[in-house]
Order: sequence, then C-alpha cells, then structure tokens
Amino acid sequence: MPEYDPSGLSSWLIGTGVLLILVGLVWRLGLFDWFGRLPGDIRIEGEHSRVYVPIVSMLVVSGLLTLLLNLVAWWIGRNGG
Repeated sequence: MPEYDPSGLSSWLIGTGVLLILVGLVWRLGLFDWFGRLPGDIRIEGEHSRVYVPIVSMLVVSGLLTLLLNLVAWWIGRNGG
C-alpha cells in the first residue's frame, strides 16, 4: 500500500484555490461577458419567463477543460507523479 503524502494534496488544494481566485477576478472584471451570448446559444425571453441554453458556450468550456486536463495528465505522467 502506497504511503499517504499530505503535501501533494495540500499543493493541489492551494493550486485549485489560486485558480478559483483568478477565475473570480477575471469574471469580476467582465471578461466573461461573451459567455451565453455566442452564435448558436439559445436565448428565449418572454414576458414572464426566460430560457437560456448556452450550447456553443458549453462546447467551448468543454474543449478548454479537455485541453487543460490533458495537459495536466501529460505533465503528471512526464514528472513521474
């Protein structure tokens, strides 16, 4: 059974926290105003209701997350982690 290494978990938690802070700052600055407004996103606004279906925005997010996670997996594999 491998030995538990708490420093690895703490590094990932710190990195995740820093990433969330950076995303929050970028969001606060308004750099994500495009989200939900790309061509192909569905927006239906009636008198008493609103429906948003951000299809293309979700495809962009999915592609970016796939790229990021593949880069992380490659980096971990390269460094013997």
